[in-house]
This record gives sequence, structure tokens and C-alpha cells, in this order.
Amino acid sequence: MNTPLTAPRAVRSRRSVRLAAPAVACCLLLAGCSGATSSGSDADTAAGPGDRITIALVTHGGKGDAFWELVREGAEAAAAKDGVDLTYASDAGAAGQAELVREAIRDRVDGIAVTLAKPQAMKSPVAEAKAAGIPVVGLNSGMGAWRSLGVLEFFGQDESVAGRAVGDELDALGAKHVLCVIHERGNIALEARCAGVKKAFAGETEMLYVDGTDMDATTAAVAARLRQQPGVDEVITNGAQFALAAVQAADEAGGGTEVATFDLSEDLVGAIRDGRVRFAVDQQPYLQGYLAVDALWLHETNGNISGGGVAPVLTGPAFVTRTNVADVARFAADGTR
Repeated sequence: MNTPLTAPRAVRSRRSVRLAAPAVACCLLLAGCSGATSSGSDADTAAGPGDRITIALVTHGGKGDAFWELVREGAEAAAAKDGVDLTYASDAGAAGQAELVREAIRDRVDGIAVTLAKPQAMKSPVAEAKAAGIPVVGLNSGMGAWRSLGVLEFFGQDESVAGRAVGDELDALGAKHVLCVIHERGNIALEARCAGVKKAFAGETEMLYVDGTDMDATTAAVAARLRQQPGVDEVITNGAQFALAAVQAADEAGGGTEVATFDLSEDLVGAIRDGRVRFAVDQQPYLQGYLAVDALWLHETNGNISGGGVAPVLTGPAFVTRTNVADVARFAADGTR
């Protein structure tokens, strides 16, 4: 079920929004607006700046995940600015997420923003949205797949580039043996990150797959591998909360292993500041949610297409280290980084 993020209201088509508000129409006439359609017309023109539109944000985020709360916060901020009725829904399962997209289509929303962590599962729902005349933008996951799926725009981080940047950084730090922890098997973004690390890093890189829905099991699995492989001197995780779990795991395994991560959170800012985590690669999830909703509103009201429909809009990678963590600390405290 989609969750309304603004004041509750029934989902309405663009045409019904325009025709159901005579008071607004009178105001527009008094203001001297031209080009209005008659109430008997079946023409379905793009919404104007004064019309409210409905946008659905559908992600693969798990419940209670701080990362996805940042995405949602950004989307809400853009919706508030643009006067958009925004709904948010998520399902970590590919089939469940696909059904949520189909639910948004049945609700006749004006635009859909969707993550593409498992592109094949999204292929059919995206095609169905396009057939229904609903524009779709991608965000966060699916950098290598969005164009082939026919998605209008994409906002996120090139995960392969980010992974290679981490590999280069680890070389500069003198690491020799890296354990890259993947908390969601089959997620192409996480796989691309670790593959990028392996491609660029001069030392040895191995992958460890864990159950990201069980933090205790994740900590135990990392600690066990560190005991089995005492030569591992660096753990790379794919989420801020997993980095903190890896710090605990390294302590349980006897210490001496450094930790770094992709993604940032307020708690992780403190860990970077006190040296428990070496660095984080921030893909700016708040910005991803904000840009995706704002882009759909701009496309609906002004026909804009960010990146011209051929290039993604990059939100990362941005390295946060002990030397610059103070620059982002206040934004993290506000819940936007």
C-alpha cells in the first residue's frame, strides 16, 4: 500500500484536478490566463505550475533503514516545494517492488520514481507505466540499466566508478587485503561497488555475503571471517550501519583491522571523527530523492528532461574523511546527509 506523505486526499487524474476546482478556475480567469480548455474537452494537456500532481516514489529499501529515510526526506522536501502529492512505498523483494509500481499505475499517478536494484524485475512494470502515459525516472540503483529500460532520467552514483575510487584510496592508505561485505545478494549496485574495488585495488580483494536484515548475524559473520583470515587489514561495507557492525566485528576478532564504507549517516559521522571508520563514500541519498521528484514535476509542468535523457545526473562519489567530516556534520545532524 502506498503511504501518503502529504495531507490525505484521493488520487486524481490531472484532468479531474483541473475540472473539479471552479474557484481556482475563476482566479485564473481573473488573472488573465489564456489557453484554458473547456470543461467538455477530452484533451489531456500537461499540468501547469498551479496544478497539483501526484508522484509515487517506489524503492527497494528495507523498513527502518536510515539510508532510505534520507531518500524519503529529500523527496518530501521537493514535494513540499513543488506542491506535489507524494506517496512512498518500498519492498526489498523484487516481485514486491514490481507490484508496488503496478499499484501506482492503477492509481493513475502523474509520475513514478523508482530504484532499479534488480532491473529485470522492473522491466515489465516500467513498460506498463510508459504504455499508460506515466513518465518514470530512476534513482539510486541501476546506473547501467536505466536507458535500456526506457527510463526518462536517472539520479545517482556510478557505482563502478565509486568502487574504483575506493580501491585507489585503499592503495594510497597502504592496505593489502580487503574484505568487501555485500549485504543484499543480487543487488547490482553493491556488486558493482565491490567489483570496482577489486579492479582498482592492487592488493587482494574478497567478497563476503551476509544477511543485511539481521545485524547480529552480519556482525558475527564478519567477525568469523576475520578470525579465519587474519591477513585481512581492511573491511569495506556497503552501508553506514554495516560499517558500525564491522567495527564491532573487528574488535571481537582481536582488532587491527580498519573499516571504511560506502554511504553516510549521522552515527557514522561520529565514527569517522573519532577514527573508528577511516572514510565514507557519500552518494547523497537526500539529493537523489529530491532531484527525482523535482525532475518529474519539471517534466510535467515545463517539459524538462535532466541530462537530456542520455546522461545520468551524478550525486556521488563524495569522500568524507576525518579531515572534512566537520563540513558535513551539521547537515547530518539535521537529517539531510
